[in-house]
Amino acid sequence: MVSVLTSNPTVTLTPEPLTEENFAPFGTAVVSPLPRELNIAPESSCLPPHNPTPVLANQNSALKYSPISPLIDRYTNLCPSGQPSEARMTMFCCFPRVLRTVSGGPQMPDREVFDVRILERHPFTNQTFIPVDLSAHSKVGDDEEEPLFLIVVAPTLKWRTATAENEAGETVTIRDPPDLNNIKAFVARGGQAVTYGVGTWHAPMVVLGHRRIDFVVVQFVNGVGGEDCQEVAFKEGLVVDLGREGQHGRIEKGPRLWSPKL
Repeated sequence: MVSVLTSNPTVTLTPEPLTEENFAPFGTAVVSPLPRELNIAPESSCLPPHNPTPVLANQNSALKYSPISPLIDRYTNLCPSGQPSEARMTMFCCFPRVLRTVSGGPQMPDREVFDVRILERHPFTNQTFIPVDLSAHSKVGDDEEEPLFLIVVAPTLKWRTATAENEAGETVTIRDPPDLNNIKAFVARGGQAVTYGVGTWHAPMVVLGHRRIDFVVVQFVNGVGGEDCQEVAFKEGLVVDLGREGQHGRIEKGPRLWSPKL
């Protein structure tokens, strides 16, 4: 059951490109430590520095980095039901979201925004989204579109409460609500994976652009709805500003996040 917060936020987010450093307060951004152009395994004496330290594997044809993102199970002795959990691997086939266009006014370009209506969290497990099948890119004109997805995350206000209304119109109390003063948005490329930390509030996956992205999702579950996933909803007011209309598709390396389509 989704509970709608009675106090709607007024927050406009400008997303940042996803990096290991800027996502660290919310979980783990899984990014290859190697440059794309490196296609020959280095000698053991020339391994690039990294934490964790890589080791040669597969008859010296691979570099192994372990661990890169923890699998965390906090159900035991913590979940109220006492129902045991199990590791679960799931496929989410996520289709592009419809964005809302906002008029820029005279002499200003229109802008595209995404309205965040729901945040969810998993109080006893972390959750990893791993994009797959990235070679099957759809084409837009003469260009091959890079898969992009939007991540919206917020910390938990531990030991706090918020007032909400359930689907029956009753007033209910939400324990450990999202901290909307510290909510953030990030844009990830198709070659990145993301792990939401235990209890981190996050929007359901948002695919940008024109092509579907399939994700393998790894987490623990125990089959008890309120312990596996908790959700809060917003009527309006929580908005991610994605820039000029038609710009979704590529991330610039400079200060602007979106670049125009050719």
